[in-house]
Amino acid sequence: MKDDRLTMMRVFAAVAETGSFTQAAQSLGASQPFVSQTVARLEDRLGLRLLDRTTRALALTAEGRRYLEGAQAAIAAVDAAEAELHGEGGRLDGTLRVTAPIAFGMDRVRPTLPAFLEAHPGLAVELLLSDNHLDLIGERIDVAVRMGRLPDSTLVSRKLCDLRRVLVAAPALLARHGPVRTPHDLTGIPVLCWTGRREGLNRWRFDLADGPWTFHAEGRFRSDEGMSLFAMCLDGLGAMRCAEHLARPAIERGALVELLPEHGPFDDGAIYAVTLPGPRAARTRAFLDHMVASFRKVGW
Repeated sequence: MKDDRLTMMRVFAAVAETGSFTQAAQSLGASQPFVSQTVARLEDRLGLRLLDRTTRALALTAEGRRYLEGAQAAIAAVDAAEAELHGEGGRLDGTLRVTAPIAFGMDRVRPTLPAFLEAHPGLAVELLLSDNHLDLIGERIDVAVRMGRLPDSTLVSRKLCDLRRVLVAAPALLARHGPVRTPHDLTGIPVLCWTGRREGLNRWRFDLADGPWTFHAEGRFRSDEGMSLFAMCLDGLGAMRCAEHLARPAIERGALVELLPEHGPFDDGAIYAVTLPGPRAARTRAFLDHMVASFRKVGW
């Protein structure tokens, strides 16, 4: 039978320490419903109310304060035991669960794994590719690769490399619709758009002589998955903002053309490896070091 008491303790401790289900979810890299449901299940299992809830605040009950002390001690003991077990210099073993966006994961993270696995024959790696942010606690994620700007949270991050998106289109698209000489010309060609949580990427900012200008991309094809957008762009169905790790090789082989490089659009994001706060197992530290080294000099 699955024993998830430690997960319940970590979630409850995060809620108690932040005073908010929402802030606890952000700090854990989990969803707010997962956090609130986990605390409810914990209270049901114990048959005790641990939190007094109002519309504006949370407060620990007397039982909640006692349980928090025990939970914090248990979490610290488990973290210390794992850190000691997987200490420096020992053979790394166990399973490392990593998540990454689909396109970047297949194109750039997956190729780094053979060398890592060869260096650590006692380790297994599970790579979970998703363009949605997975719950680090709920999915037992050790390392998550995230792109863009990170929201404020207590997640621990290490920058891997800068992230820049460039505007590209297939030569066939430009042959049908004509050249794109200024950002305003984008109103005359098809474009490809994100849907879901990345809809913000449909606002393309350009720097013009009279100041910044934003193009709001609206197209007939939308997707929440980057590789489908990239494939449609290669097929000449529309222009898109594309991450450089995909765009540059396609530009070099003539499959895509960069548009308006003198105007942008510009990004100020990066690519990060993020983990939950607290002591990390040696296998997690080793993988983080491997990723940082792998992206110290990017190939695009």
